[in-house]
Amino acid sequence: MGHMSGPYLIRGSVSLPEAELMWRFSRSSGPGGQHVNTSDSQVELRFDLAATDALPEVWKARALERLASRLVGGVVSVRASEHRSQWRNRETAAVRLAALLAEATAPPPRPRRATKIPRGINERRLREKKQRAETKRGRSGRDW
Repeated sequence: MGHMSGPYLIRGSVSLPEAELMWRFSRSSGPGGQHVNTSDSQVELRFDLAATDALPEVWKARALERLASRLVGGVVSVRASEHRSQWRNRETAAVRLAALLAEATAPPPRPRRATKIPRGINERRLREKKQRAETKRGRSGRDW
């Protein structure tokens, strides 16, 4: 089939180090017919986030904090089993891990600056609200 299409970029020039990826293969449920019982096509990719030197320290701290619920002993793991071939599942798992790390290491969004609502907009809103209340009150047939 060919070799992996890595390196998998996280962001900028930082990529997943091939040497630090731990692969595990097992039998997959799902499509494959008779072939599925004999081949290890499910892929589990593990990456030791706590021990890696591939990420800048700031990113690493950010990722450890954001992925805390997914980590087991500092290791993040990703599974893929939707394809029939192990090779395609390996690709999927690696891309998924890179995307997960890219999201986890992204800088926090800039804080929202509170802005004052213009008086005209507020007044218009209140005017329309009053008008709507009038319309609805006019519908109740009390004085027949």
